[in-house]
Amino acid sequence: MKRFGLVCHPNIAEAQRLSQAATVRLKELGVQAWTGSAWEEDELLKRARGSDLLLSFGGDGTLVRLARLTAGLNIPILGVNLGRVGFLAELQPNDVVESLDALAEGRFWLEERMMLRAELEQDGGTAKPFEAINEVVVSRGRVARIVRIAAHVDGQYLTTYAADGVIVASPTGSTAYALAVGGPILNPQLANLVVVPIAPHLTVDTALVLPATAHVRLVLSTEEEGTLTVDGQVDHPLCDGAVVVVTASSNLCRFVRMGERNYFYKTLMQKIK
Repeated sequence: MKRFGLVCHPNIAEAQRLSQAATVRLKELGVQAWTGSAWEEDELLKRARGSDLLLSFGGDGTLVRLARLTAGLNIPILGVNLGRVGFLAELQPNDVVESLDALAEGRFWLEERMMLRAELEQDGGTAKPFEAINEVVVSRGRVARIVRIAAHVDGQYLTTYAADGVIVASPTGSTAYALAVGGPILNPQLANLVVVPIAPHLTVDTALVLPATAHVRLVLSTEEEGTLTVDGQVDHPLCDGAVVVVTASSNLCRFVRMGERNYFYKTLMQKIK
């Protein structure tokens, strides 16, 4: 391991302090290190190429942003928990510097997680595909009025949801927004899609777990503007008749793990108390 990227949440002072301490130790170990802001995405993507490992200093949101941004580069990512939840992070702040020796020597294992791909078709055109690690959401916009979303799975009509929206989540995303609206919890090493309606009204209210090979096609019907949201960080306006197709991505996210391989259940119980 010769080159590390230290990616910081720009508004968390502790992230800057920790990255500086890590840079000093990595230099002593003969490892190059560069530091960047998680919000400067173009510059970050440019510098990430050629890196052996990325450390994310922030909350789960910073880690999600980094995973989505570097999709396809196959760079391992390690999260340092400086946020409120820390479902995805591997290290606590006090453990960072003492863990750098093991990281530099490659003494860790990689957990590969499924990602999602969303394609948007509207106004006769197709937008650039979106990558997500948590979820893709088709929902109402600013006006608090239900929308209707016709769902098709593998070309077969499923149902039309009358709801605030519909979530299509990955196993990683099953403990995020999907869980908040009553969806099931999936082990993150599974390969599935989860379809969950948001506040359904007089319609199907049960989550649906699908295989990773499934193609989910969502067609929006609304009198107002709708919204496509990716990982809670990217949003795109939707018009009546917009079509969003969600599938498993060909890219995988690779998280660095240093503890036990069956860590998930213990972490789950700690976080949901």
